[in-house]
Amino acid sequence: MMLLKKTWRRGRMNRAMKFILLMGLVSLFGDVTYEGARSIVGPYLATFGLSAAMVGLVTGFGEFTGYGLRLLSGYLADRTGKRWLMTFLGYSLILSIPLLAFAQYWWLAAVLIVAERLGKAIRTPARDAMLSFATKRVGRGLGFGIHEFMDQIGAVIGPLIVFSALVGYSYKEAFMVLFLPALLVLLVLLATWKLYPAPQRFEEEKQESEIKGIFWLYSIFVFLSVVGFLSFPLLSYHLARYVDLTLIPLLYALAMGVDAIFALISGKCYDVIGLKTLVLVPLLTPLTLLALHPSFAGVVAGVVAWGAVMGMHEAITRAAVADLTGVKKRSTAYGIFNTVFGLAMFAGGAVLGYLYDISTAMLVFFVIAVEFVAFLVILVMSKNIQIFWK
Repeated sequence: MMLLKKTWRRGRMNRAMKFILLMGLVSLFGDVTYEGARSIVGPYLATFGLSAAMVGLVTGFGEFTGYGLRLLSGYLADRTGKRWLMTFLGYSLILSIPLLAFAQYWWLAAVLIVAERLGKAIRTPARDAMLSFATKRVGRGLGFGIHEFMDQIGAVIGPLIVFSALVGYSYKEAFMVLFLPALLVLLVLLATWKLYPAPQRFEEEKQESEIKGIFWLYSIFVFLSVVGFLSFPLLSYHLARYVDLTLIPLLYALAMGVDAIFALISGKCYDVIGLKTLVLVPLLTPLTLLALHPSFAGVVAGVVAWGAVMGMHEAITRAAVADLTGVKKRSTAYGIFNTVFGLAMFAGGAVLGYLYDISTAMLVFFVIAVEFVAFLVILVMSKNIQIFWK
């Protein structure tokens, strides 16, 4: 009898892992598409004559759209139970990225950028909720870490494809080659839906369905830690002044590679020590400012730090949401989490873009200040500092 139970549990775990891997493949092709484009969005918008503040505003608004509307989409996913439908609708808008090849005006390019982010807003809470059900079987941190690792494989490949296109061609050709991975996203997603039409069966409801106060305190931490985190479009706008244009996609690929590694490492650490892992986020974020140094060594160090912090955001901060909320409100919780994340990116993009234009010293001070406050919030969450540091 015991052997049968172990075999059954192992089978459930294997099915959960296969689901995570398939969704990781969807995200891999998705990242080939939009991360490939993201690596050049900053300098691409600059070709229309936009200032750093405008680039920060456009990309920041895009990120806010991509995150802010997740509150509504997460609520709708929980209310209707149509998580797969929301996921399909969201991923279909990824086709906006290759259409940038035909944008002749800055406002049209901005609309397409925002449209892709809108698709991310529609799909992410439902997708992450389905992933969280499966991670219950393999470990929250590890499951999200594996998904982010595969996601970032695509994020490395995408900029490399764009880099290759830019070597001999223009931005137009660089965007056009992204049509194929965008189509592959939809094909793999369709296959995954056919195999796993009800992923919520991976996790039984044991937690209370209400969203408790600790989650709102956690949301404050997320907001503060992200406000002080430079967006890569703004960072690439800066890099375009100091390095060759064709090197920027390679630097982004480096960041994505580091992201993938740190997602796995921090995810595994999360499964061992839990929320304490989050303290690394505000501690490492100020190191991303090294990328503003005019030396190439400083740029590389800052880009590596940027990738490490992004990997932790994508793995352990997402895993924490699942542990702080129950199954019935999971999509809603991810919607709230991502709305806070997006609001912070919008505010951070606008503020950091403005500070970059007037004073690098003020930008550095702002980042260090907000990350310090984020660190203090983690200490408050710990309740007992001695236990926190064990």
